[in-house]
Amino acid sequence: MSEQMQRITLASRPDGAPEAGNFRLETGPAPTPGDGEVLMRVHYMSLDPYMRGRMDDVKSYAAPVPIGGTMEAGTVGEVIASNSPAFKPGDFAFGMGGWATHACLRAKELRKLDPAHGPITAALGVLGMPGFTGWYGLTKLGRPKAGETLVVAAATGPVGSMAGQVAKAAGLRAVGIAGGAEKCALAVEKFGFDACIDHRAYDTASDLRKAVAAACPDGIDIYYENVGGKVFEAVLPLMNTFSRIPVCGMIAGYNLGALGGVETSGPDRMPMLWRSILVKQMSVTGFIISNHYDLYPAFLAEIGPKVASGEIAYLEDIAQGLETAPATFISMLNGGNRGKQVVKLI
Repeated sequence: MSEQMQRITLASRPDGAPEAGNFRLETGPAPTPGDGEVLMRVHYMSLDPYMRGRMDDVKSYAAPVPIGGTMEAGTVGEVIASNSPAFKPGDFAFGMGGWATHACLRAKELRKLDPAHGPITAALGVLGMPGFTGWYGLTKLGRPKAGETLVVAAATGPVGSMAGQVAKAAGLRAVGIAGGAEKCALAVEKFGFDACIDHRAYDTASDLRKAVAAACPDGIDIYYENVGGKVFEAVLPLMNTFSRIPVCGMIAGYNLGALGGVETSGPDRMPMLWRSILVKQMSVTGFIISNHYDLYPAFLAEIGPKVASGEIAYLEDIAQGLETAPATFISMLNGGNRGKQVVKLI
């Protein structure tokens, strides 16, 4: 009898915020690896905000998950069968296995992990795509200089916390924006931010702007954009001349679904945005991290030893069981996680 696997598929496309009914848990036989393929039993899977975009059938930088398809995710686990000389049973690896207990992937799509170098979950967060995203966006697009001021939205997440810590090591003032007093305390006490502002404590962008301005008396040189919405509206007028905005995500607009994150009501703020970019000679750069993995070895060489030594701190929020993934994902999109959201399957 073949080994059984479970997976969570996209049952329907959400209309606004995702709900439990948009997902379906299915059970069936585990796939058999073909030539050059590897079967991995997943120990941990990652949950990330970008997955919300994959649920919509709209044109984007990546294809949407089809109805009935397995939800996409980075996974780490143990090889249990291999038809490739690059892997043997007992090896641990990272790959895009999806929301499933097993993953059958081509060997070239996997990266071997050494558990002796630290928890394998690090490959999903601080030393994986999110950490790399934070490092790349800040260092290559933010172009930080000692003495400047950085503001980071979603400061305690794996992307924002990496950007903030790298900035502090480079001699910048780092100001975080996060949801809730507990997260703001984490930003300062665990990740070393100079200050952190609770955006939930302010009803309007105008009030939030006053708090950000008080924490940034010299204005803002780099704004690491993860959120959009009220936070971006608060920050934009405070940007300095020749400031930089790496645009990583816009989580405030993800549940607008087929609208693609574009507001369709309220005042038109586009003229203000374009005028700010022109008059302040700002650099605003959107990026998709999958286009920049040629720099991943440089990231690992720089950040890996700092994680091992404790110089770079990280935090993981680990949920238990594949069946909890939908509820955990929905909670994460509403700011319910503390640090990198991971689901433990074994």
